Amino acid sequence: MKKLIVIVGPTGVGKTKLSIELAKKFNGEIINADSTQVYKNMDIATAKVTEEEKEGMKHYLLDIKDITDDYSVCDFQKDARECIDNILSKNKVPIIVGGTGLYIKALLYDYTFEKNNDKHDYSNLSNEEIYNKLITINHNSKIHKNNRKRIERALDVFENTGKLIEKEDKTDKLLYDAYIIGLTTDRENLYKRINKRVDEMINNGLLEEAKNIYDTNIRTKAVLTPIAYKELFHYFDGNKSLEECIELIKLRSRRYAKRQYTWFNNQMNVKWFDVDYDNFNNTINKVYKYIINNK
Repeated sequence: MKKLIVIVGPTGVGKTKLSIELAKKFNGEIINADSTQVYKNMDIATAKVTEEEKEGMKHYLLDIKDITDDYSVCDFQKDARECIDNILSKNKVPIIVGGTGLYIKALLYDYTFEKNNDKHDYSNLSNEEIYNKLITINHNSKIHKNNRKRIERALDVFENTGKLIEKEDKTDKLLYDAYIIGLTTDRENLYKRINKRVDEMINNGLLEEAKNIYDTNIRTKAVLTPIAYKELFHYFDGNKSLEECIELIKLRSRRYAKRQYTWFNNQMNVKWFDVDYDNFNNTINKVYKYIINNK
């Protein structure tokens, strides 16, 4: 079986460009692993690959959902594994690229998810009240009292199945033979690149894209997850200046990049490569040689 190529790293580091070049070199097809890029009409804020940037390379799991649709890590796991099977059946190399760490780990590792479609409404309960409700059914629970999302899930699973859960059933068992490639650069350089990219997004029409979504009055998870829309909504509401909103986008993007580094370093066995931005071909060649030498 052909090995998978997985490209991870923080926002703005150069994952998209590397994925295209490796797809050309290894007869590959690319699977998106960014949780925000599965949605239609969310292009600039999510730094979605453009048709020109694709250079004819086949991509999967882009623009497959409307912003009113739910799409979970469980959905991604199922869809992406089907994509892998499809690509391998054509004797091509699957290349997974993205910055959503949980999506990538759930795809590659032996994760199983409880099927739980019946969700209850706990909005009338405070954080303390909902935590106390959990403790009444599982006094040994190790879920933190401020992790409301996980508490709600644990309650839902108990209500629907009678099972007590601490977390998703997951292991460190890899299901695929994969090269897990990480791109990195020093913190100062990355932050400069992130700030510059936000400015480029504004110049490329981010404000118009955000205003179109703002005018729909849709405030789903799909809309509120990416960094940019909710920040610019303050400007459209008249609560902040455009300059303040842009600075907020930059700040939150930098913080997100830091969290991504921490997650990938702690959760996955990544082979990191320092990016040569003066000559990106040097980075491409280093990754290419690493893969060739470790067949």
